[in-house]
Amino acid sequence: MLQAVTRSSKLRGLARRALRIARWPALALLVLIVLALVDGWTAFGHRATGARRARMERSPQWKNGHFENPEPLKNDVVGSLTGALASSPHGSPKDQVPVAAVDVKRFAEPPPRGLRVTWFGHSSLLVEIDGRRILTDPVWSERIGPMTYVGPTRWYAPLVQLLELPAIDAVLVSHDHYDHLDQRTIQAMKGWTSTRFVVPLGVGAHLAYWGIPEERIVELDWWETTKVGDVTVACTPARHASGRQAFDKDATLWAGYALVGPAHRVYFSGDTGLFPAMKDVGERYGPFDMTMIETGQYHQAWPDWHIGPEQAVVAHKLLRGKVMLPMHWGLVQLAYHGWTEPVERVLAAAQAKGVTVVTPRPGESVEPDAPKPPERWWPSVEWKGAKDDPIVSTQVPRALVEAL
Repeated sequence: MLQAVTRSSKLRGLARRALRIARWPALALLVLIVLALVDGWTAFGHRATGARRARMERSPQWKNGHFENPEPLKNDVVGSLTGALASSPHGSPKDQVPVAAVDVKRFAEPPPRGLRVTWFGHSSLLVEIDGRRILTDPVWSERIGPMTYVGPTRWYAPLVQLLELPAIDAVLVSHDHYDHLDQRTIQAMKGWTSTRFVVPLGVGAHLAYWGIPEERIVELDWWETTKVGDVTVACTPARHASGRQAFDKDATLWAGYALVGPAHRVYFSGDTGLFPAMKDVGERYGPFDMTMIETGQYHQAWPDWHIGPEQAVVAHKLLRGKVMLPMHWGLVQLAYHGWTEPVERVLAAAQAKGVTVVTPRPGESVEPDAPKPPERWWPSVEWKGAKDDPIVSTQVPRALVEAL
């Protein structure tokens, strides 16, 4: 009996010592969590309330307390985790990305043919269309995410300072994920008194929280429009999701945009999987002089979230596009594929389908009315093709794709 009591006392003593030792890592973890919350709190944004919330709830896309896609998204959690084990060794550039120097003097004169697009990397583009300047999904911060010291880092510094940009008529935001809606960039635009911010339903709450005046925020549901001068901005459906922290999944809407001017039309996809209504967008607002379609950050585990290179070419044809500019690549690593793979696969698919593609360097301007042949400015590294790694969105009628 005495031996049993002694053994029990020893076990309790060991347990107490173990708890004392474990206390310090647990305390360190708690401190890190608190620091993360403090650092990222403002970037998390703000929930929609009042009249803004009431308008959201009237949307046909609002169901069961959040926004929903007509075609639900496939999510393979296990595949997402195991995919990291097979990630490409070329996920980030080994050398400096060969960007183009941006001389802001080029913006002093309007494009000679009325349409010019400058790609700054990922989904940030300056669209000069029929006398108006429109900036899409501007992200100028060093890191992608709510915190200043943790998160994916951009591969090159911003190619032009925000204060050096010409007067911007409108800023378009496709959705509130961090690689498309950057708090620090938006706050730097508070003094842009002549700029309007066009966003999907609910996203305006973030902007207002960060200091953008309500009268400069225009929130749209799918198929709604607003005017920027004589250019119509149409909010078009997309197949994606939203959220900036653990408890706001799909609390705001996601979208693409069609820009319809007196002489030109362009399409900006935002983030999206392939979905049947792309054909409707093309029929309603096309044909488009240029489509800017996301092509990177894809994986078989999330085929409905990001469209992938081959389906981006399919989307271009559904939209009745003339010239395609691949975007959502070339700035930051957010998936497991090689960094040059999206554009390599787009070019291969485009050649097979007779699609004209432009591949500007980051910082370079292109004019769709006089497109140049694709320039392979990126290095030649190993990449997987469509046969080895097919990205196929679910719930898309195959007849719709095969007819193209």
